[in-house]
Amino acid sequence: MIVNAELFVNDLPGQLIGSIEPISMVNGNILGVVHNRDRIVDNRICVNVTFEVGDRQLERLKELWKARDIVISSLGSVHETFTMHYILIGDVNAQYIEGLLKKVNEATTLDQINVSYSSKSVKTASHTSLITVKARYEDNLDKIDSILRRECKKANITYIRGV
Repeated sequence: MIVNAELFVNDLPGQLIGSIEPISMVNGNILGVVHNRDRIVDNRICVNVTFEVGDRQLERLKELWKARDIVISSLGSVHETFTMHYILIGDVNAQYIEGLLKKVNEATTLDQINVSYSSKSVKTASHTSLITVKARYEDNLDKIDSILRRECKKANITYIRGV
């Protein structure tokens, strides 16, 4: 799993290396390190580190940090998301979008959904909606495509994927 940790280490020489060395001790792979010298709390400097590690090794890593007097401010898994944009053109209103997104949520797991609406056209009853989704799994995008394609066809709404 990919993990992001915010640590606070004593403001002494060697503490940065002392905070990241335990990651290699549990066979972790460091992806990035930020040494925030401007974030000092109780004479401790913030270190933000992102790394890959096995689930079982994470508990051992926390023990190693504790033994080195390293304060874990936050620790959480990071996961990749897949983003897709959809434009819907036609008789699109908030109620229609809400029903559509309810169907999408019943079929998939989404991390984030953003919806933007254009104003109604003066010449027609048409609206435009931009839907941006972030899915945890790429195959969820296929499920979303299928649902939107089917539902938009039923409602005579133009559906554009991948803007």
